[in-house]
Amino acid sequence: MGTLDNKVALVTGGAQGIGYAVVQKLASEGARILVVDLDEAAAAAVKSELGDAVTTFTGDLLDPAVPGAAVDAAVEGFGGLDIIVNNAGFHWDSMLHKMTDEQWQAMLDIHVTVPFRILRAAAPHLFAAAAADAAAGVEVMRKVVNVSSLAASFGNIGAANYSAAKAGVIGLTKALAKEWGPHKINVNAAAFGIIQTRFGLPQGEQNRITVGGREVQMGVPHKTLAKRGVTVDPGREYSRDEIYKPRPFKQIPLGRAGHITEAAGAVYFLCSPLSDYVTGQVVSASGGASGGMS
Repeated sequence: MGTLDNKVALVTGGAQGIGYAVVQKLASEGARILVVDLDEAAAAAVKSELGDAVTTFTGDLLDPAVPGAAVDAAVEGFGGLDIIVNNAGFHWDSMLHKMTDEQWQAMLDIHVTVPFRILRAAAPHLFAAAAADAAAGVEVMRKVVNVSSLAASFGNIGAANYSAAKAGVIGLTKALAKEWGPHKINVNAAAFGIIQTRFGLPQGEQNRITVGGREVQMGVPHKTLAKRGVTVDPGREYSRDEIYKPRPFKQIPLGRAGHITEAAGAVYFLCSPLSDYVTGQVVSASGGASGGMS
């Protein structure tokens, strides 16, 4: 028996990184999951690994039609929807004085507008299920988890767009917790510090994506790594273990970056019955890190 038996979850960005770890954890607790991802091959690999617990939906969430289509796929494929994890996202860094309108807008679109569209499309299904529960005299809590970042509170140099967008995620979360509370829906955010993913690798093929019709290079610039005394092999392919192995960080009280499974643990808590009386909150998984400002 799992804590999420018979629950249906939709996880965006669920084929790699933190999203992949979330899907693994929810599946291990009995949930059936629609994995929404841009990368068809990566989504297929998750399906192959987890089997019937997972159905995949491939699409670019920046296309206004895709979020609603993903919600419809979850409801039609599984017969309902209980958990939504808005995890999809990426970085497109630049110092503010060099940042383009496109870079600014892309972060607002993927981190704020996409969750808005997912949740707007899901609302009728969630509300109808809550009404049916009330008519039957039972209380069943449904869950929304929006992924934010410590950058929302403390900012990141070279990422004003990302920081502003992740702050918007928190505002969306808190407003929706008040709107949807009467429908027995917990709405919370998980804010991560430094979690080791492919975005923390040196810039290269493994962290380059095409989204919204534009190729975006993520990862740490080679120039930045050179200043740290790190030698980069531009053609190197990193294994899965290397990608996700937490690096040491002296600035973090726990002394290292987080593992994707540790980030997934925070999301799982907010998806589980353990958080049935928790709503409108921001749960941080950061190893005790802060941004040095309050």
